Amino acid sequence: MGEIIIRPVTAADAAELVSIYAPYVLETAVTYEYEVPSVEEFRGRIENTTKNYPYLAAVEDGKILGYAYASSFHPRAAFRWSAEATVYLKKETHGRGIGRMLYEALEEKLKKQNVQTVIALIADPNPESVAFHEKLGYRVAGRLTNCAYKLGQWRGMYYMEKFLGNHTEEPKTFIPYPEIEK
Repeated sequence: MGEIIIRPVTAADAAELVSIYAPYVLETAVTYEYEVPSVEEFRGRIENTTKNYPYLAAVEDGKILGYAYASSFHPRAAFRWSAEATVYLKKETHGRGIGRMLYEALEEKLKKQNVQTVIALIADPNPESVAFHEKLGYRVAGRLTNCAYKLGQWRGMYYMEKFLGNHTEEPKTFIPYPEIEK
Protein backbone atom coordinates (compact mmCIF):
# COMPACT_ATOMS: atom_id res chain seq x y z
CA MET A 1 0.00 0.00 0.00
CA GLY A 2 1.24 3.41 -0.97
CA GLU A 3 0.60 6.89 0.28
CA ILE A 4 -3.00 8.09 0.06
CA ILE A 5 -3.33 11.48 -1.61
CA ILE A 6 -6.45 13.64 -1.51
CA ARG A 7 -6.94 15.55 -4.75
CA PRO A 8 -9.75 17.29 -6.63
CA VAL A 9 -11.95 15.08 -8.80
CA THR A 10 -12.13 15.88 -12.51
CA ALA A 11 -14.72 14.89 -15.08
CA ALA A 12 -12.19 12.32 -16.35
CA ASP A 13 -12.67 10.41 -13.06
CA ALA A 14 -16.37 9.76 -13.72
CA ALA A 15 -16.04 6.09 -14.77
CA GLU A 16 -13.95 5.23 -11.71
CA LEU A 17 -16.41 7.00 -9.40
CA VAL A 18 -19.38 5.20 -10.98
CA SER A 19 -17.64 1.88 -10.31
CA ILE A 20 -17.38 2.82 -6.62
CA TYR A 21 -20.96 4.10 -6.43
CA ALA A 22 -22.69 1.29 -8.38
CA PRO A 23 -22.61 -1.38 -5.62
CA TYR A 24 -24.23 1.08 -3.20
CA VAL A 25 -27.07 1.68 -5.68
CA LEU A 26 -27.58 -1.96 -6.65
CA GLU A 27 -26.95 -3.79 -3.37
CA THR A 28 -27.78 -1.41 -0.52
CA ALA A 29 -30.20 1.18 0.74
CA VAL A 30 -27.33 3.54 1.59
CA THR A 31 -28.40 5.63 -1.39
CA TYR A 32 -32.01 5.96 -2.42
CA GLU A 33 -31.13 5.98 -6.09
CA TYR A 34 -32.58 2.97 -7.96
CA GLU A 35 -30.45 2.98 -11.12
CA VAL A 36 -26.71 3.40 -11.54
CA PRO A 37 -26.05 6.68 -13.35
CA SER A 38 -24.25 6.49 -16.67
CA VAL A 39 -20.67 7.71 -16.84
CA GLU A 40 -21.90 10.67 -18.89
CA GLU A 41 -24.52 11.58 -16.26
CA PHE A 42 -21.94 11.25 -13.49
CA ARG A 43 -19.55 13.47 -15.43
CA GLY A 44 -22.30 16.09 -15.58
CA ARG A 45 -22.85 15.78 -11.82
CA ILE A 46 -19.14 16.38 -11.20
CA GLU A 47 -19.07 19.40 -13.48
CA ASN A 48 -22.21 20.85 -11.91
CA THR A 49 -21.00 20.29 -8.34
CA THR A 50 -17.56 21.80 -8.87
CA LYS A 51 -19.06 25.08 -10.06
CA ASN A 52 -19.64 25.89 -6.38
CA TYR A 53 -18.39 23.07 -4.13
CA PRO A 54 -15.38 20.78 -3.66
CA TYR A 55 -15.37 17.22 -5.02
CA LEU A 56 -12.38 15.22 -3.74
CA ALA A 57 -10.86 11.80 -4.36
CA ALA A 58 -8.62 9.64 -2.19
CA VAL A 59 -6.00 8.12 -4.47
CA GLU A 60 -3.47 5.38 -3.76
CA ASP A 61 -1.06 4.08 -6.40
CA GLY A 62 -3.05 5.88 -9.11
CA LYS A 63 -6.39 4.28 -8.15
CA ILE A 64 -9.34 6.11 -6.58
CA LEU A 65 -10.33 4.46 -3.29
CA GLY A 66 -13.18 6.80 -2.46
CA TYR A 67 -14.61 10.23 -2.97
CA ALA A 68 -16.41 12.97 -1.08
CA TYR A 69 -18.16 16.09 -2.20
CA ALA A 70 -20.27 18.93 -0.92
CA SER A 71 -23.40 20.29 -2.49
CA SER A 72 -26.03 22.88 -1.80
CA PHE A 73 -28.20 21.85 1.14
CA HIS A 74 -31.11 23.89 -0.23
CA PRO A 75 -31.38 26.16 -3.28
CA ARG A 76 -32.73 29.23 -1.46
CA ALA A 77 -30.22 32.03 -0.81
CA ALA A 78 -30.53 31.99 2.98
CA PHE A 79 -29.07 28.46 3.03
CA ARG A 80 -25.84 29.34 1.17
CA TRP A 81 -23.82 28.98 4.39
CA SER A 82 -24.92 25.35 4.77
CA ALA A 83 -23.67 22.49 2.62
CA GLU A 84 -24.49 18.81 2.36
CA ALA A 85 -21.54 16.40 2.54
CA THR A 86 -21.41 12.96 0.92
CA VAL A 87 -18.76 10.23 0.96
CA TYR A 88 -18.44 6.85 -0.79
CA LEU A 89 -15.59 4.36 -0.49
CA LYS A 90 -14.66 1.14 -2.22
CA LYS A 91 -16.03 -1.52 0.09
CA GLU A 92 -12.65 -3.18 0.64
CA THR A 93 -11.15 0.08 1.92
CA HIS A 94 -13.50 0.56 4.89
CA GLY A 95 -11.72 0.92 8.24
CA ARG A 96 -8.53 2.47 6.85
CA GLY A 97 -9.38 6.07 7.78
CA ILE A 98 -9.99 7.13 4.19
CA GLY A 99 -13.47 8.49 4.89
CA ARG A 100 -12.06 10.61 7.71
CA MET A 101 -9.27 11.91 5.45
CA LEU A 102 -11.79 12.87 2.77
CA TYR A 103 -14.17 14.58 5.18
CA GLU A 104 -11.40 16.51 6.93
CA ALA A 105 -10.10 17.79 3.58
CA LEU A 106 -13.64 18.60 2.45
CA GLU A 107 -14.40 20.51 5.66
CA GLU A 108 -11.19 22.55 5.35
CA LYS A 109 -12.22 23.68 1.89
CA LEU A 110 -15.76 24.45 3.06
CA LYS A 111 -14.37 26.61 5.87
CA LYS A 112 -12.44 28.63 3.25
CA GLN A 113 -15.75 29.08 1.42
CA ASN A 114 -17.28 30.47 4.64
CA VAL A 115 -19.69 27.55 5.02
CA GLN A 116 -20.91 27.48 8.61
CA THR A 117 -22.84 24.20 8.80
CA VAL A 118 -22.25 20.83 7.13
CA ILE A 119 -25.21 18.48 6.91
CA ALA A 120 -25.13 14.76 6.22
CA LEU A 121 -28.28 12.96 5.12
CA ILE A 122 -28.00 9.31 6.12
CA ALA A 123 -30.31 6.47 5.19
CA ASP A 124 -31.99 4.83 8.16
CA PRO A 125 -31.02 2.23 9.19
CA ASN A 126 -27.29 2.77 8.71
CA PRO A 127 -25.69 2.63 12.17
CA GLU A 128 -22.16 2.46 10.72
CA SER A 129 -22.57 5.79 8.94
CA VAL A 130 -24.22 7.42 11.97
CA ALA A 131 -21.29 6.25 14.16
CA PHE A 132 -18.74 7.45 11.57
CA HIS A 133 -20.28 10.91 11.48
CA GLU A 134 -20.54 11.09 15.28
CA LYS A 135 -16.79 10.33 15.53
CA LEU A 136 -16.20 13.31 13.25
CA GLY A 137 -18.23 15.66 15.44
CA TYR A 138 -21.64 15.48 13.75
CA ARG A 139 -24.80 15.20 15.82
CA VAL A 140 -28.23 13.92 14.93
CA ALA A 141 -30.40 16.97 14.29
CA GLY A 142 -33.49 15.15 13.07
CA ARG A 143 -34.93 11.93 11.73
CA LEU A 144 -37.60 11.19 9.16
CA THR A 145 -39.38 7.84 9.15
CA ASN A 146 -40.82 5.91 6.22
CA CYS A 147 -39.96 8.62 3.71
CA ALA A 148 -38.26 6.36 1.12
CA TYR A 149 -38.88 2.90 -0.31
CA LYS A 150 -35.99 0.72 -1.46
CA LEU A 151 -35.21 -3.00 -1.54
CA GLY A 152 -38.75 -3.92 -0.52
CA GLN A 153 -38.82 -1.84 2.63
CA TRP A 154 -39.85 1.61 3.86
CA ARG A 155 -36.84 3.51 5.17
CA GLY A 156 -36.08 6.73 6.94
CA MET A 157 -33.45 9.44 6.89
CA TYR A 158 -31.20 10.95 9.54
CA TYR A 159 -30.18 14.58 9.36
CA MET A 160 -26.80 15.09 11.02
CA GLU A 161 -25.03 18.42 11.35
CA LYS A 162 -21.65 19.81 12.25
CA PHE A 163 -20.83 23.46 12.80
CA LEU A 164 -17.70 24.65 11.03
CA GLY A 165 -18.05 28.27 12.08
CA ASN A 166 -19.30 30.43 14.91
CA HIS A 167 -22.48 31.62 13.17
CA THR A 168 -21.68 35.29 13.64
CA GLU A 169 -24.47 37.83 13.28
CA GLU A 170 -23.33 38.80 9.78
CA PRO A 171 -21.69 35.87 7.95
CA LYS A 172 -18.88 36.39 5.49
CA THR A 173 -19.79 36.03 1.83
CA PHE A 174 -19.99 32.48 0.48
CA ILE A 175 -17.09 31.92 -1.91
CA PRO A 176 -17.63 29.44 -4.77
CA TYR A 177 -15.12 26.59 -4.76
CA PRO A 178 -13.22 27.60 -7.93
CA GLU A 179 -12.45 30.96 -6.31
CA ILE A 180 -10.68 29.40 -3.30
CA GLU A 181 -8.58 27.18 -5.56
CA LYS A 182 -7.08 30.09 -7.52
